[in-house]
Amino acid sequence: MKTVLITGTSKGIGLETALAFGRAGYKVFATMRYPKMAHHFKDIISKESLDITIHKMDVDSSDSVKKCIEPILEAIGTLDVLVNNAGVERHGSVEELTVSDFRAVMETNYFGVLRCIKRVLPEMRKNKNGSIINISSVAGHISNSPLGAYAASKFALEAVSEALAQEVKPFNIRVAIVEPGIIDTQMANNISIASGSIYPHSKRLGGLFAASLKTPTSPTLVANKILEIANSKSWKLRHPVGPDAQPFLDWRSSMTDEEWVDWNAANDENWYAAVENTFGLNARSKEISIEL
Repeated sequence: MKTVLITGTSKGIGLETALAFGRAGYKVFATMRYPKMAHHFKDIISKESLDITIHKMDVDSSDSVKKCIEPILEAIGTLDVLVNNAGVERHGSVEELTVSDFRAVMETNYFGVLRCIKRVLPEMRKNKNGSIINISSVAGHISNSPLGAYAASKFALEAVSEALAQEVKPFNIRVAIVEPGIIDTQMANNISIASGSIYPHSKRLGGLFAASLKTPTSPTLVANKILEIANSKSWKLRHPVGPDAQPFLDWRSSMTDEEWVDWNAANDENWYAAVENTFGLNARSKEISIEL
């Protein structure tokens, strides 16, 4: 039986990924910060008789990662798959976000991934087998306000994943980067609520997310892609997921850096018109509430 450890499984993409692997016959180690809160998850596991065990782990803590992963490795020897899904988001302008906000996002989205990789990689390398799947975002290629802090963490994750892929391929270890677009998760819905920023970008991007979420893309789509990658023998590094992921990436790559800056610095009317012309989305949603 193949084994997988997945981080951030309390909800959204992580929860659906754990269920997808469990239903596919994997032995799943599902980790999260607060297992006591996972009542719905536990009910599904019991009802479907899935081989999924829930473990307490906070990827922000080296001690927590060690206490969780070491006993698992002692029991099974090595993991076949590691899925680094745990992530957080803070949105706001560079001026208005605190340094603590920037640190929090980087701690989870970048250093948290490194902590888990460094715990499982030695055994994978010794066995010359394994897959490491890191959940990034289209924000790993596209940086725009108010997602500067989040994009910085995903840019960093993509960079270290690319370097890691080079290092471990001779040991038959595959590295994959999954890049979802706008997925119907709590995180995406939080972005769809505009803040009371002194900059217009938060309201505008909130409107874009809200418009996209009117035709939501389920996190199960991402979960199924992660399972597909794990089961494949492909060495493809990057995997955009979702109907808007590749269009977003193509949109950014069609512009020079200066054009991208100018477009995001445009006045509201020109920005909203460009979004509508490019994606057919009316980001001028009157349903967006302005909250501090």
